[in-house]
Amino acid sequence: MDKNIPYKTYLEESEMPKQWYNVRADMKNKPAPLLNPKTKKPMTAEELGVVFCDELVKQELNDTDPYIDIPQEIQDFYKMYRPSPLVRAYCLEKALGTPAKIYYKFEGNNTSGSHKLNSAIAQAYYAKKQGLKGVTTETGAGQWGTALSMACAYFGLDCKVFMVKVSYEQKPFRREVMRTYGASVTPSPSETTNVGKKILAEHPGTTGSLGCAISEAVEVAVGTEGYRYVLGSVLNQVLLHQSVIGLESKIAFEKLGVKPDIIIGCAGGGSNLGGLISPFMGEKLRGEADYRFIAVEPSSCPSLTRGKYAYDYCDTGMVCPLSKMYTLGSGFIPSANHAGGLRYHGMSSTLSQLYDDKLMEAVSVEQTSVFEAAQKFARIEGILPAPESSHAIRVAIDEALKCKETGEEKTILFGLTGTGYFDMVAYQKFNDGLMTDYIPTDEDLAKGFAGLPEV
Repeated sequence: MDKNIPYKTYLEESEMPKQWYNVRADMKNKPAPLLNPKTKKPMTAEELGVVFCDELVKQELNDTDPYIDIPQEIQDFYKMYRPSPLVRAYCLEKALGTPAKIYYKFEGNNTSGSHKLNSAIAQAYYAKKQGLKGVTTETGAGQWGTALSMACAYFGLDCKVFMVKVSYEQKPFRREVMRTYGASVTPSPSETTNVGKKILAEHPGTTGSLGCAISEAVEVAVGTEGYRYVLGSVLNQVLLHQSVIGLESKIAFEKLGVKPDIIIGCAGGGSNLGGLISPFMGEKLRGEADYRFIAVEPSSCPSLTRGKYAYDYCDTGMVCPLSKMYTLGSGFIPSANHAGGLRYHGMSSTLSQLYDDKLMEAVSVEQTSVFEAAQKFARIEGILPAPESSHAIRVAIDEALKCKETGEEKTILFGLTGTGYFDMVAYQKFNDGLMTDYIPTDEDLAKGFAGLPEV
C-alpha cells in the first residue's frame, strides 16, 4: 500500500464543482447537429422545445461555453450524496499481482444505485422551473427510471416511465422502487400508445428495446399538455450534467498528485463514459495532457465497434430527431441479455465524433466474461457491481494484467457506475451456469443498417 495514497479520497463540500464542463466547447470537430426527421434540416430550439424543456434545449445546442453554472438548488441536492469517493483498489491490485495502480470512481452510493441521479435532478429541476406538470421517459435496466422518479418526487412532478419489457420482467423490485417514489411504470412496447401497438404488430413477443421505449415516452409527452420528455443518456445535455463525475475525479487525483494513464468506462448511450472522461478529454483536446480512453460495450450490442457512423433515428418508432452517431440502426432489437442499460442501438453524438476522430478507443466484451469479472470484483473489493459497470471492470482487469506481463506501472481509472443488487436474476443465471453469450451476425446487423435513413 502506498503510504501517501488512502483507500478512499473524498472532496470537501467547498471543493465540489460549481459548474458543469461542456467538452464540445474544446472540440475542433463539433458533433453534427440533430436533424428534423421530416425536413432533414438542423433542428431549431423552437422545434426541440416541443419535446424537451426550454433550458435543456439551450444546453443541448450549446457548443461554445466550456463551463455552465450549476444552479444552487441542484448543488444543494448533490450534497445529499456527493462528492462520491475515488477509491484505490488495493485489494484487486494485490489479487491480480499487477504493478498497475487501479482506481475507481464509485457512483452507487445513493438510493437509485447509480450515476443517473446526477442528470435526473437537473432535468427535473428545469422542468419544475418551467412550470410543467410532469415528465415522461424510458428506462432499460431501471437505474434511470429510479433516479428520475426520485428527482420528480423531490420537486413534486408526475413521472411516467416506459420500462423495456425484458427489464420490467427481470427486475420487479427496481420497478417497485420507482412506484414507491410515485412514478407510473409501463412495460414497453405496450398497447397504451400508437407506436407501441405498431411495434408489437410488427414484432410479436418482442422483449423490447430502449429505442421502443423512447418512442412511446415521446408520443405521450408530445400528446399530453404540461409534459416534456427527458432522457437519461445519449444527449449532449446529459453528458454535461454527468461531467461532475470526471470533474470530481480530476480534483481528487490532483489532491493525490497522481495522473491516470488509462480511463475506462462502460458504454451504452454514453452518459457515464462521457461524464467520466470529459474533463480529461478537454485537457487532451487543448494539448495540456494525454490520456488513453477506452469505451467498453457488450458484444451483443456493439454500436461503436461494429456500427456505422451515420445519421439515424434515435428511436425505433422514428419520431425523434435524427442524430449522427455510431449506430446499429433504429430497428435493431438487441438480445435479451443482462447488459441492462447497455442495449441502445446508437451512441452519443459527442462520443461518436470523438471516437471517429481517433481520440478514444472502443472494445466489446461478452457477458459471461463480464460476470466473471463482476464476481471477482465483488469477492475482492466487497462491492456488488451493476452489470453495466462490470464491463468497465472486465477491461480494467485485462489492462492491469497486461501491465503484469510488461512490468509497466500504469495508473488505471474506471467508472463504477452503480451497484447490482437489483440484478440478481442475472447473477443467478451466471452462478447456475445458464448464462450464454450472444453475438449478432453480420446478417443480423445488416437488417438494422437497411433501415438507416438517407440524409
